Amino acid sequence: MPPATSPHNYANILVVGPSWVGDMVMAQSLFITLREQFPGCSIDVLAPGWSAPLIERMPEVSAAIEMPLGHGEFGFFKRRRLGKRLAENHYTHAIVLPRAWKAALVPYFAGITNRIGYLGEMRYGLLNDPRDLDKTALPMTVQRFCALAYPPGQPQPPETPVPKLAVTDKGVAQACGKHGLYSDAPVLVLCPGAEYGPAKRWPTRYYADVAQSWLNKGGQVWLFGSHKDQPVTAELNALTNDCCVDLAGKTSLGEAIDIMSLADFVVSNDSGLMHVAASLQRPLVALYGSSDPGFTPPLNDDAHILRLGLDCSPCFKRECPLGHLDCLNKLEPARVIDILDAQQ
Repeated sequence: MPPATSPHNYANILVVGPSWVGDMVMAQSLFITLREQFPGCSIDVLAPGWSAPLIERMPEVSAAIEMPLGHGEFGFFKRRRLGKRLAENHYTHAIVLPRAWKAALVPYFAGITNRIGYLGEMRYGLLNDPRDLDKTALPMTVQRFCALAYPPGQPQPPETPVPKLAVTDKGVAQACGKHGLYSDAPVLVLCPGAEYGPAKRWPTRYYADVAQSWLNKGGQVWLFGSHKDQPVTAELNALTNDCCVDLAGKTSLGEAIDIMSLADFVVSNDSGLMHVAASLQRPLVALYGSSDPGFTPPLNDDAHILRLGLDCSPCFKRECPLGHLDCLNKLEPARVIDILDAQQ
């Protein structure tokens, strides 16, 4: 990227976005950085269609462009057609966040002059401003994203502004009205799912203990997740005699964001919803098992990170390779309840 002091500080930027909720939330830090570097810039984000509600709540982004391919689909000719169409937008820069070879095809076919990204799968030519990734200097995903807004050789790690999703009173009211929700008692949001796999899921019975403790003090508990998480949230709710409000699979992503903005506290596994809660500046307990908070922490000063730091973790596996899941099974619910009690 040209330096921020360039007299040509207008840039028309296409960002090829990531395919995970948490990564897309963290990408907002890049968008904020770009706005700071290029005050008059326009930022469009090319990303899967599901991400539109997230992007719409990022004031820095001018437009969300749907990537018309499924996850893992190569679609060479579709990418070429899309690139030719996007050439009409006359982008000056492209930043490619995914490290796959195919992710750099659309900016290449769009003829974008400056195509920036990490080398990944040997993307020489597709990227004409390729960067080497120093994982030691940039241990966090959000740092790696933000570094791409600066010229090569910029001191590392770069500044990483905090993501802040923007909701409206109207959107919150509509989402709550649709699902019959009222914030007339303190709201605890629980996010017991994790799409990546069981090694990131704190035991359901522990979530139920936390929920029951909050309910006993006169609060209400709302359960969040996708349709894939419905068996987990149903089990959790049953353990509290169905005293929670189970929203898993019933809200759109946009509704979930708007409703979560009302939470007095959130307890979550390391998941996309954890990053959403952090970006809404909600008080948060983030539970880590197989993953590493040094790599993808919640970007929120009011977040409490709980992990045991066993010798076998982080293993980054979807399922516990040792079969015991001690990194989460030995993380007692009393530790979470103590944090909540201190806040209530």
